Amino acid sequence: MDATYRADLRELNELNFSRFDAKLGERLAESDARWERRLAEFDVTWERRIAELHTQLKAELSTGLHGLETKLLRWMFGFWVSTLIGLGALFFRA
Repeated sequence: MDATYRADLRELNELNFSRFDAKLGERLAESDARWERRLAEFDVTWERRIAELHTQLKAELSTGLHGLETKLLRWMFGFWVSTLIGLGALFFRA
């Protein structure tokens, strides 16, 4: 009788474990699908933000470089004019 109960208990435990294992596998698959969806959404958001920053940076650089060129040209002109004035003064003074 004791062996019969043990066999029944073992069979019941194996049945319960197989159901638990099936549910665990199902829940892990659902969790994996949710994480994949979240990561895909994050990837799309990340790529969109990078594209926006790239566009913004490109626009700022194009206007910023134009302004920088203007400033450099002014400084260069001022430097050469002051150098020529100084050289002219030295040349005509002598």
